[in-house]
Amino acid sequence: MTEATATDLRQISFQTADGGTATLADYGDQVLLVVNVASRCGLTPQYEQLEELQRAYADRGFTVLGFPCNQFMGQEPGSIEEILEYCSVTWGVTFPVFDKVKVNGGSAAPLYKALKKSRDAEGARGPILWNFEKFVVTPDGGIHRFRPTVKPDDPAIVEVIESNLPR
Repeated sequence: MTEATATDLRQISFQTADGGTATLADYGDQVLLVVNVASRCGLTPQYEQLEELQRAYADRGFTVLGFPCNQFMGQEPGSIEEILEYCSVTWGVTFPVFDKVKVNGGSAAPLYKALKKSRDAEGARGPILWNFEKFVVTPDGGIHRFRPTVKPDDPAIVEVIESNLPR
């Protein structure tokens, strides 16, 4: 959980892949899994598990939101069009993938500046450590942070998702 609430986060705007703007509020009271993604990373196979979660829970009020990031060893070098094609063709991604963002440093996207204030299971907060860091944002204001090596289908993530979905 975090000092910032999901309600605060839901008002922060970010760029869509087509150049528009969106906010988490556009997803209503859904449970959201926000992830910084990359196409050339050792963790890239997590796309498969992210898509499995999307397909399993989308009809119950859940969605994955992917934010490509090239800050970690240049592992997301392509254009947004190339990234979208790669996600679709290689992993069958149906969840929204947004414009590329920076997640660390002074020019980090406002959404990520806010997300980084949340703590992980060990109580640590701060910079995004690598690609595929995950944040489950719940309708009641909860923000649950999971580090990159925690797989999307980890029981801890699934528990947070399932416990916050409508019955």
